[in-house]
Amino acid sequence: MAKLKVLLPQFGMGMQDGEIVRWLKAVGDSVAEGEALVEIEAAKTTVEVPSPAAGTLIEIVAEEGETVDVRGHIATLEL
Repeated sequence: MAKLKVLLPQFGMGMQDGEIVRWLKAVGDSVAEGEALVEIEAAKTTVEVPSPAAGTLIEIVAEEGETVDVRGHIATLEL
């Protein structure tokens, strides 16, 4: 099976990082492409980040409360 790194997206030009507020899925959960995966707070706004592909969440790299740089690895999906 192929693996896909889920990266923290950039929501605005000035965004440099974001905080993981809450994981909406747990390791082992199946996710559909576009399904909400995690809530991120950036610039005092909380946004749900959708899954970039359908698969199974096999690893959470960034835990709740952790701040991650834009394009930083936050999770891994198995496709």
